[in-house]
Amino acid sequence: MMKYVLPTLGAAAAIGLFALSNANQTAVAVERPSYDETFQQLELFADVLARVRSDYVVDVDDSALIEDAINGMLQSLDPHSSYVNPDDYRDLQVSTSGEYGGLGMEVTSEDGFIKVIAPIDDTPAKRAGIKAGDYITDIEGESILGVSLTDAVARMRGKPGEPISLTIARKDSDPLDFTIVREVIKRQVVKHEVKDGIGYIRISQFNEKADAGLAKAISSLKKEFGGKIPGIVLDLRGNPGGLLTQSITVSSAFLDGGEVVSTRGRTAADTERYNGQRGELAKGVPLIVLIDGASASASEIVAGAVQDRGRGLILGMTSFGKGSVQSVIPLRGGRDGALRMTTQRYYTPSGRSIQGTGIDPDIFVSAIPDDGEEIRMRREADLPNAIVNELEEAEAETPEDEIIIDYPPEGFEVEDDYQLQKAIELLKNGQYAQRLAEAG
Repeated sequence: MMKYVLPTLGAAAAIGLFALSNANQTAVAVERPSYDETFQQLELFADVLARVRSDYVVDVDDSALIEDAINGMLQSLDPHSSYVNPDDYRDLQVSTSGEYGGLGMEVTSEDGFIKVIAPIDDTPAKRAGIKAGDYITDIEGESILGVSLTDAVARMRGKPGEPISLTIARKDSDPLDFTIVREVIKRQVVKHEVKDGIGYIRISQFNEKADAGLAKAISSLKKEFGGKIPGIVLDLRGNPGGLLTQSITVSSAFLDGGEVVSTRGRTAADTERYNGQRGELAKGVPLIVLIDGASASASEIVAGAVQDRGRGLILGMTSFGKGSVQSVIPLRGGRDGALRMTTQRYYTPSGRSIQGTGIDPDIFVSAIPDDGEEIRMRREADLPNAIVNELEEAEAETPEDEIIIDYPPEGFEVEDDYQLQKAIELLKNGQYAQRLAEAG
């Protein structure tokens, strides 16, 4: 059984977050229907299936019906549990290796619509202008309203070089038509550069290459700065997650050992703690982590660890709030596909559950100007059947401090990246240490 933190929303396509685990799930004593009652319900299912096969107005595909029934059962549990058929299971394994054919965007199913979580940097989708929050309504001129996520993803994938047409619904815009040419997606998930005298590192997704890319980026920055990096901005905005193991090794670059995250299942016996590796690559370097409402899952693990351990400042807006762990359970060795099922929640080193609440930054800075209206991205807690944060009720009893958000000035160009500018300013104006002490 493989354990992973699903990158956000529903059965997010083209990503799995794998961490091998031999931990056994411990059953808890709950009142369940007797075997006789369960078999009666299974007989009911078989009877309905037989009726559909014999009496429905057109011929039906038995395997498709059963697959949809299994998915219906799992998706009624929470937005992230689902059945993965054999073809998609193979794709899932390929996608986490960092290379596959397609358009280059993370998508999910939301209320019968296919929603873009985030386009991936340097991919056809990103270059075409697809944006986070877009809804895909048509593929090749055919409506996909109500189509399963699995089917929609299968339609969008194809041979590299083949074009595909998409119709996009975007807020405050007429429908938009895009023609995008498929490519083999080779994810360069880590990029770095020097911005205004500060080291800037962007991680777009936590696949198998993230930790090696980060190590290379830090090494390159040390050379560019002559050995001493004056500060690092780690950009996790729009990062939907990735491998659990990668979130731990990435955190290890900034934390010299110690706990990064813990996971808990049904019982206390299901608790597992994950510690970082010793040998901090960026030891002593001032650090600011950028997050936003599309930073999810593994991104939140890193941000939460940095924040709880007092290693750096978190700047931006509240993250997505994806705090559950999914296990990929192969069926007959993968020949019958696999179950992607929520088995645990994850917690920051201080014991905070992020599920449904997200990581609040130490410094709230908006990427867009304040137009007088509250702008809030749809987040984990808004999803149908979202798992409730079991600590939320207790936390709700504590009065919340007033949130002060720093907005870009009127007329500020969004492309100039106000959040990044504020992070760099903080690292250069001598106030970093004071704000870090205040945050702690």
